Amino acid sequence: MRISLLSWLFFIPICSIFLNFRIFVVSQSQTCLSDQRDLLIGLKKNLKFNSSLSTKLVQWNETQFPDCCLWKGVDCSKEGRVVGLDLFNESITGGLHNSNLFSLQYLQNLNLSYNKLKSSILSQFGNLTSLRNLNLSNAGFVGQIPNAISRLTRLVTLDLSTLFYLSVPMLKLEDPNLAMLVQNLSEIKELYLDGVNISASGKEWCQALSSSLSNLSVLSMSNCYLSGPLNSSLLKLQFLSVFRLNNNPLNAPVPEFFANFTNLTYLGLSSCGLNGAFPENIFQVPSLQTLDLSYNELLQGSLPEFLPNGSLRSLLLSGTKFSGALLDSIGNLAMLSRIDLFGCNFSGSIPNSMGNLTQLVYLDMSSNKFNGQFPSFTMAKNLTEINLSHNDLEGSINSTQWEELIKLVNLDLDNNLIEGSIPLSLFSHPSLQKLQLSKNKFSGGLQEFNVSSYSLNTLDLSGNNLKGPLPMSVIKLKGLKSLSFSYNKFNDSFQLDSIQQLKNLSSLDLSYNELSVNYGVTASSLSFPHFSTLKLASCKLRAVPDFLKNQSKLTILDLSKNQIHGEIPNWIQHLTNLVYLNLSYNHLEGPLPDLPSTLTILDLHSNQLQGQLPTLPPSATYLKLSGNNFSSVIPAGIGSSLTFAYFLSLSNNQLSSSIPASICNAPYLQVLDLSNNFLNDTIPQCFYGMSETLMVLDLRRNKLGGNLSDSFPVNCGLLTLNLNGNLLEGVVPNSLQNCKNLEVLDMGNNQLKDAFPCNLKNIYSLRVLILRSNKFYGSIDCGGPNTSWPMLQIVDLASNNFTGQLPREYPWKAMMDDVHYLQVPILKFSQIYYQDMITVNSKGLDIELVRILNLFTSIDVSCNKLNGTIPEEIGKLKLLLVLNFSHNALAGHIPPSMRNLTMLESLDLSSNQLRGKIPMQLSDLTFLAVLNLSFNQLVGQIPQGKQFDTFSEDSYKGNKGLCGIPLKKNCTNDKAPPPSAIPQSKGTSSTTMIGFDWQFILTGLGFGVGAAVVVAPLTFWEKGRKWHNDIIDKILLVILPMMGLSYTGCYNVKFEADEDIEDENTEDSVDDDNENEMEDEEIWGRYCVICSKLDISRKRVIHDPQCTCHNSPPISSSSCTSSSSS
Repeated sequence: MRISLLSWLFFIPICSIFLNFRIFVVSQSQTCLSDQRDLLIGLKKNLKFNSSLSTKLVQWNETQFPDCCLWKGVDCSKEGRVVGLDLFNESITGGLHNSNLFSLQYLQNLNLSYNKLKSSILSQFGNLTSLRNLNLSNAGFVGQIPNAISRLTRLVTLDLSTLFYLSVPMLKLEDPNLAMLVQNLSEIKELYLDGVNISASGKEWCQALSSSLSNLSVLSMSNCYLSGPLNSSLLKLQFLSVFRLNNNPLNAPVPEFFANFTNLTYLGLSSCGLNGAFPENIFQVPSLQTLDLSYNELLQGSLPEFLPNGSLRSLLLSGTKFSGALLDSIGNLAMLSRIDLFGCNFSGSIPNSMGNLTQLVYLDMSSNKFNGQFPSFTMAKNLTEINLSHNDLEGSINSTQWEELIKLVNLDLDNNLIEGSIPLSLFSHPSLQKLQLSKNKFSGGLQEFNVSSYSLNTLDLSGNNLKGPLPMSVIKLKGLKSLSFSYNKFNDSFQLDSIQQLKNLSSLDLSYNELSVNYGVTASSLSFPHFSTLKLASCKLRAVPDFLKNQSKLTILDLSKNQIHGEIPNWIQHLTNLVYLNLSYNHLEGPLPDLPSTLTILDLHSNQLQGQLPTLPPSATYLKLSGNNFSSVIPAGIGSSLTFAYFLSLSNNQLSSSIPASICNAPYLQVLDLSNNFLNDTIPQCFYGMSETLMVLDLRRNKLGGNLSDSFPVNCGLLTLNLNGNLLEGVVPNSLQNCKNLEVLDMGNNQLKDAFPCNLKNIYSLRVLILRSNKFYGSIDCGGPNTSWPMLQIVDLASNNFTGQLPREYPWKAMMDDVHYLQVPILKFSQIYYQDMITVNSKGLDIELVRILNLFTSIDVSCNKLNGTIPEEIGKLKLLLVLNFSHNALAGHIPPSMRNLTMLESLDLSSNQLRGKIPMQLSDLTFLAVLNLSFNQLVGQIPQGKQFDTFSEDSYKGNKGLCGIPLKKNCTNDKAPPPSAIPQSKGTSSTTMIGFDWQFILTGLGFGVGAAVVVAPLTFWEKGRKWHNDIIDKILLVILPMMGLSYTGCYNVKFEADEDIEDENTEDSVDDDNENEMEDEEIWGRYCVICSKLDISRKRVIHDPQCTCHNSPPISSSSCTSSSSS
């Protein structure tokens, strides 16, 4: 009984609480005034809204809930009057006009945001004079903001903003303008006008705000078309804490007065066209939490020394020109949670103090110049994203305990210099979704690992030095959607059928390893995941996997550089989502089947496809069918398939007949390569007009005839014009001078008859001029030192009828030592490219260069009728590699200034009338591999030592007055006097009585014996010679890159470019490899090349100065009877 009594004593207070609450609720329900309820019911009836999407209006029911103050979205005063109405996101489309809304006279808070009204703001809003907070953001309102809003003098918050990306018509402030709108709104503390078209100058809008809104604390006016500069009148807004002006064309510097806003917490000025230097003292505003200056490409600055306990939480500087180093003091920003420095110019090492930022959540410092060791982030346990890609970071990543970063979602370290092994803990990380470590120096094998999580969906390890078999643990990562192991050294075999376990996989790239990818034909093609991207280039495939026929979602397929034989399967036409198809460098044959009409990139070059050209995909932008056996004619209506084409190559086929004029219907075509076919007739007249957009026209090695039309347009955009090896007649068109950007002009091996084209001298960009084997005549001197082609690198005028003297002035700065463009950094572009090809005569051989040379410089005027002397000025061309003046009528002496041609590798002055002695100074040309002075009138002793000891007597034959080694004729008259006959100077004496200087003799004997000890084994011991060369190569490979140079060793060098790992090899690399096998092992130097690329993202052709080094060919004698053909 005692226990029961105690229970009742405890229960009584609880009952009292519930009773009081009941009384409170009843009293509240009695406060809803009937007139207010009627107004709301009338409002609901007037409004047009989607009841299935509504969560508030749909529940307004006076029968079930007679107290309107309990309705969702309704707030009432103690007197039962409606003071707040929240209709956010109620799918309202209309019905505001003449509704009861504007009869709610006591309304203080109104929120109509995120509806779909699609009307102008009604002037009746001005009747709601009790409003303190009005939110009409993203409600669908359009047009002019009415002046009636300015009557809402009690407003504290006004939000008329519109999200810019919604693509709806904008609100605007014209009449009234901003000043008229805010002139009476002196109570406003928060103003949001984002997306409203204000279009005012800096002084106008700044003064409008500062003169009327002295209490303003939040100003948000992004995307308002506001211009700058920012006016100092803003200093009147001393309560300002949020200042957001993103995406306005301010185009002005950031004023220092922002440092005076002591309450500033947020400064957002992204994408405003800011320029100049950012004031460092703004970083020191003690209250500043967010600084967003991103995507102001002209804004410069550096980070200051940060004081302890800084309040900065977000630092967003991406896309600016901020530079310098990150100081250790950045670790003082203990509250920092977000750092975005993407695409700046920061350099130096990343301070270790950043690893102590325990609040850090997001870190993006990609695309800078950070170097040094990779920092440890073990203490930053809140990190969700780390992006340090595209820097120069080194070292290992094993110092970070990755398993302790339990919130990490994205780790991107692409394009660095990180080495060592990849921590296995990353593959089983519980939260990691994206792991991108491509293009680093990770090495070693990938060990099998335990899979404890399926969160990883992207794994990219491409472009490293990983080797060994692929770990089968990868197959257990069930969540994988994208997997790339390309460009490594993985070996062994890989069974493609195992991929069937990865049901979510949509992108797979195993290209360019040492793998043998096998596919079991018995495997069910329906069990494979649905790929969107499949790249198996250079995987030793022998057939097109037949499971692909059921891959209806496939968009990218690359099976290039395999061993696939047979015909292209017919089912490929049913892959209706395919946009990229690369089957190049295989052994495919037979006719080409119908292809998917969706293709935009089609690469089938270097196969054995036959028959007629197929119907090309109508949406294709890149079409490369070169290096096949297609015959017959180019279809007359081919132009209808080139509506979107930028690149078309049909070279190295067996196409005949004339070039169809319908090609001119391709409005965007930039590269047209029809070379190495049997095309005849004339060049279509419309091709000349196409040169406004066409940048590369290659018609070499055909049978095109007739005269060139003089109709190149004024805005000609050609970079390369190659007509070599045709039957063209007439003269060089005068209008060709309109092609101001021309870099390669090759008209060699035709029947052109004209004077030297001095009218083209104002094409300052010209690098290659080849007029070889035509009927050109007259002088080659255009006169004056500053008149022609400062960028010229290759001049080939051989086998013509030129007369007169050699020019006395050479303005070709690209062949001198004061040119800087030869050292431009390597530029990386799209993998879709076009390679220029020309033929030059070097060291007695006609060499086909697959790319235009970057460091190769050559002058060949052989086989003409030039006379006079060789000018001394030739010595200024210090970068010249090949010089051929042979088979002319040149007289006089060989100028000693040729000793300045220190890079010269081939010199041919044969079959002239040169006289006098061979200058001793030529022995200083240490790179000289080929020398031909035969059939002249030279006399005296042949210089000895250095390179001259390597030349045979063929270099000097036909000169009766020459003597000495290597000729059999000894020198008698010009024998050097013995040492005893040389007069002694005062203060000197002979070592012995008979005049011998034994110290000199013994020194020479010592050097001779020492040299013999080294040289003899290298001469007769092949393994020792190779070991010696390997050691020298390794030393040079270490030293020369430090000097900014590149070096290619003497062995195992191929005639193909070492492209960026994203680039495809050229169609000629197979032929080049074959040529390389036939060459002598002895290497006489190197030449380097660049290529022209079609940058598909920018839709323009770019000449890429990427240097690639090749073997020089063996020595051979030159002759005027051998003409080159390109």
